[in-house]
Order: sequence, then C-alpha cells, then structure tokens
Amino acid sequence: MNRESLAKYNLEEVDRNLGDNFWAPVDVARINDWVLRAAAVKGEFHWHTHEADEFFLIYRGDIVIDTDKGSIELKEGEGTVIPKGVRHKPRAKERAIVLLFEPYDVNTEGD
Repeated sequence: MNRESLAKYNLEEVDRNLGDNFWAPVDVARINDWVLRAAAVKGEFHWHTHEADEFFLIYRGDIVIDTDKGSIELKEGEGTVIPKGVRHKPRAKERAIVLLFEPYDVNTEGD
C-alpha cells in the first residue's frame, strides 16, 4: 500500500478472516518500524522471550499470560506490556483475539 494513502481497518473483518487458525499472527497495519498484528488464540503457546517489548490488547475473549514472576489475566479491552527478555507463555481456554503491537521484525515465535 502507498504509505501516503489512508486505510481503514475493520477488526470484525480481521476476526472473521483469522477463523480458527490459532497462534498464527497476521499483520494488520504497519506503523513506521512497528506493526499491529492480530492472532486468534486457544490452548497454550510455548514459553518464549523476545528481544523487544510486546504489547498485548485483548479484542475478544480473555487470556492468561504466564511469566516467571506470576500470571496476568486479561479480559476484552485490557492490555499489558511484556518487557523484552521476559519469558512468557500466553494461553486461552476458549478462542480469543489478541492484538499485538511490536517491532515489525520481531520473531513472533520467540526464541
């Protein structure tokens, strides 16, 4: 897309397109060197770290993010920042949609 053109993003459409393809983030919008990603999640992801901060915002459902220092529960509309280098494992009992704001070149699988 031409960076000078304006785009509109519809999260309902993003949610539909994600379907039940769990733990496979898609890029929604690029913002300079950062990206807004969306992922459908259910079950557990593996323990991992990133070399950059990662912002989680829950669009639908709720998740728990386990860290070595404890767990944080996030419901629709809530978010948190997982600082770089913090080992974490997100999980969700039921399907949830997570918005992730992170550097564009971050490895979404972690280390």
